[in-house]
Amino acid sequence: MDRPRVGELSPPDRLLMGPGPSDVHPRVLRSMSTPLVGHLDPSFVEIMDDVQELLRYVFRTDNQWTIPVSGTGSASMEAAVANLTEPGDTVLVPGNGYFGERMAAMVERAGGEAVFVEAPWGDPLDPAAVEAAFDRHQPDIFGFVHAETSTGTLQPNVPELTSIAHEHDALVIADTVTSLGGVELRVDEWGIDVAYSADQKCLSCPPGASPLTLNDRAMDKVLARETPVRSWYLDLSLLQEYWGDERAYHHTAPITNVYALREALRLVAEEGIENRWARHRRVAGALKAGVDAMGLALNPEEDWWLPSLNAVRLPAGVDDGTVIDALLEEYGIEIAGGLGDLSGEILRIGCMGHSARPENVLALVSALGNTLEALDADVDADAGASAARRALKR
Repeated sequence: MDRPRVGELSPPDRLLMGPGPSDVHPRVLRSMSTPLVGHLDPSFVEIMDDVQELLRYVFRTDNQWTIPVSGTGSASMEAAVANLTEPGDTVLVPGNGYFGERMAAMVERAGGEAVFVEAPWGDPLDPAAVEAAFDRHQPDIFGFVHAETSTGTLQPNVPELTSIAHEHDALVIADTVTSLGGVELRVDEWGIDVAYSADQKCLSCPPGASPLTLNDRAMDKVLARETPVRSWYLDLSLLQEYWGDERAYHHTAPITNVYALREALRLVAEEGIENRWARHRRVAGALKAGVDAMGLALNPEEDWWLPSLNAVRLPAGVDDGTVIDALLEEYGIEIAGGLGDLSGEILRIGCMGHSARPENVLALVSALGNTLEALDADVDADAGASAARRALKR
């Protein structure tokens, strides 16, 4: 077999405005080129302490059990679901988006029974429907998606949902993959027992070390399990020996990803979490104003609009793949199409982390308007660009 002749790595320079990953801050990239140390090195243990403290700040929690899981957001998701769900447990999950359905699939693989509380794709969960589902099924665990990446829907009234669950003595798992660091999230104040996330979205980090937090009540359930977690790698009863006081070996941590997460979280702390939420809302608001003035509509209602992920309805007769390909090839801008029930109906445009900057939104609105006009869509590109600029000035 001949030796492979592979050239020097030279990925294209993209503007990442899709559902993730987002653009990475130069400081985060630089952190990944610093010297490697061992995962049990005393200096790395100090870095672990820093990351845990910073994660508590971003989650707005005092939870001791706050760690980055080795892997992408799906690993953190599976760690939460698999550790909390024992065989025979009933888990109430949302049926209003792609990632609610993924949560249900993980519940089934963990040996639990997933039951749905239904809502149309693009709508939030109705507390009355959640309470009715609790009365009917008496679940042990309630999982919900705070920011549904597939529909651009932000779940309002979170404390109302968690109160219903706790009145029925159920634990609450929240998917915060597209909300952590981008929109308001208060784990302790809102009564969330477990929250998982990803680092490549609003935290603007290369994927690979995914945030997870559990309160004592949730961790007590994990440590009191009658059967072992089906995943050895994601077993929190073992991981807590590494991320807890012992710092005992479990597996080799993704050291450079932890470096990157530390620097990304440090940027959040420097900006201030409330200021960061406000920046996302302001910059995404300009995107929203631009697409609206152009003649397009967002999929969700105003009351549950998700600033970090904007689901834009396609004009009649326009193919999403054609728009996505044109933006990438002609402008170097990455966005994405719809999933599941919304496949072919929406464009998913991210406004997250380091990508959530005025110049990026203006470039995207202009490029999108020009692309749609070139496809003879009934839009006004100039009106869209002007509206986005006015919104940013306000």
